[in-house]
Amino acid sequence: MTPSRTSRRRFSVVRFAAAAMVASACLAGFAAAMDEPSPGGGASSADHMQHIQSHPAAGDAAGPSGDHDHGEHQHQEHSGHGGGEDPHAHHKAMMHQQGYERSEHAYRLPDVAPVGMDGKATSLLAELNCGKPVMVNFVFTTCTTICPVMTGVFAQMQTQLGPERDDVRMISVSIDPEYDTPERLREYAALFKAGPEWRFLTGNLDNVIAVQKAFDVYRGNKMSHEPVTLLRRSDGEPWVRLNGIANAAEIVSEYRALVGR
Repeated sequence: MTPSRTSRRRFSVVRFAAAAMVASACLAGFAAAMDEPSPGGGASSADHMQHIQSHPAAGDAAGPSGDHDHGEHQHQEHSGHGGGEDPHAHHKAMMHQQGYERSEHAYRLPDVAPVGMDGKATSLLAELNCGKPVMVNFVFTTCTTICPVMTGVFAQMQTQLGPERDDVRMISVSIDPEYDTPERLREYAALFKAGPEWRFLTGNLDNVIAVQKAFDVYRGNKMSHEPVTLLRRSDGEPWVRLNGIANAAEIVSEYRALVGR
């Protein structure tokens, strides 16, 4: 993976603040909705949050697997809760970084089968090689810092693109698949008013880690992940990588330059 071009773009505080406001409102609604007991008497969002703060992830709890990535994911995810440290400190620091870095890359992607919001397995390559431009980001629904902002940016992009949004495939991959079930992703997507071409993917932790590694966004656990948006004009072409929190207008501009509009 060698970038062919890298450049630094300026950061718009006003547009970032707008995305943050959208994200804050949606996140508050999501938390309120999730705190209500499910119709079947299931646990609330608060119950789930307590669970992930005090217990290992479901896939790791059964016993040692010898898998370094699983062990690192579990240990780092929960290591900050006991000593009074803020587990979101890393993300909060990135919220203050200005600008984003643009580069181009060729990635070799794995032929794995993530799970869509409908609960059915799909093909990552089929989702990406869909005959239209693609935008990808990585988020998780219990994140309270960069993830709702990045999701809010995608929501704003739908509005700014207007009818063009149907010409673009947008994909948000959960990096916390053991918690972000298809049902939870459907509710999260609904709050951000995701259109039919905006897909949220979850699935097996090993598969999700493989996808993160292929795109060079894997940082050991969800609390260390960084804001990255990836764009590609069509199948087989290089990916444009935007490192940092680019706002909606900036990503739309990058997209239109990419497709020649």
